[in-house]
Amino acid sequence: MANFVLVHGAWHGGWCWRRVVQALAEAGHRAHAVTLTGVGERAHLMSPLLNLETHIADVRSAIEAEEMDDVVLAVHSYAGLIGTAIADRMPGRLRHLVYVDAVVPTPGESWSSTHALATREARLAAAQASPDFSFPPPDPAIFGLAGADLAWVRRRQTAQPGHTYQAPLDFDPRRVAAVPRTFVSCIQPALGTIDAIRHRVTDGRFWDGAWQGGGGARLVELPTGHDPMITAPQDLTRVLLECAA
Repeated sequence: MANFVLVHGAWHGGWCWRRVVQALAEAGHRAHAVTLTGVGERAHLMSPLLNLETHIADVRSAIEAEEMDDVVLAVHSYAGLIGTAIADRMPGRLRHLVYVDAVVPTPGESWSSTHALATREARLAAAQASPDFSFPPPDPAIFGLAGADLAWVRRRQTAQPGHTYQAPLDFDPRRVAAVPRTFVSCIQPALGTIDAIRHRVTDGRFWDGAWQGGGGARLVELPTGHDPMITAPQDLTRVLLECAA
């Protein structure tokens, strides 16, 4: 039996992993989907005090409270920053780090660092106009969703804590790279804000060469949109099981 911890991206909640959690459980594994403070079913905790460190603490606490070791940690989108921090701060608890169409930062970068200026300005303006310094979700159709899946995500999305957006993350790339890593690139349709990351993880110079070294890194492409846990749960589950093998 393997241990899986699944972390959603911005505007989502643990709910988005429902199909993957079920598939992993049916395969005989233990899976825990974290909901980060201020979103999903924890949206009532939204506060201008929430930041990236709050969310890192959420995941660290979940791993400790669930008493999980040898964890396959899957992080989606924005949560790539969180997964990177966990691999830097508690690498001995991880078996594999899976970036699911996720941000892979360089030291000192924030979630916003690779975004277009117009995107950054719009999100910050929305946060500043909000009483709790949050910014609203985009239309989830940009994630390649349609039909019932689109309607489900549209009604479940919640605002994102604004101080998660420009918070820098400092870490040691070589310590993170000691953990085996997989980047799952979702390419049909490809989300534009992840394009810069796709280039990074195929560049042998990334992290001064450490990305390709250490515990090893691989790239997996899925012909689906940015929310593969919803649009291609069986394919994503297969990738996760491979990472646990």
